[in-house]
Amino acid sequence: MILLDVASWALILAGSAFIIVGALGILRFPDVYTRMHAASVIDTLGAGFLFAGLMLQAGFTQVTLKLLFILLLFFFTGPVITHALAQAALHAGLKPEIDEDRRDRLRDGSLPDAGRQP
Repeated sequence: MILLDVASWALILAGSAFIIVGALGILRFPDVYTRMHAASVIDTLGAGFLFAGLMLQAGFTQVTLKLLFILLLFFFTGPVITHALAQAALHAGLKPEIDEDRRDRLRDGSLPDAGRQP
């Protein structure tokens, strides 16, 4: 029983840490695209670990099934919403703040082929 409590609290603390780091990323990152990346970290890792810890605390009950349903809802809707928001921002004309455009290097073939199989 103590091992189950330790494991659940470790998952809850890990999820809380990912949520805090993601929230700091939302505040610190420069543009909408990198902020969306930080929000997706909160969505997937933070909520995933947090819900996993809560499911261990609840045991195998109806509460666990409800938590699992909410977790699956997060995992399936989060990436879709993030992708739709990124497409809307791109369509609205928001450009990412980057130092260099690497697309030309891909077309020219000047990127190293490290790790590619023929």
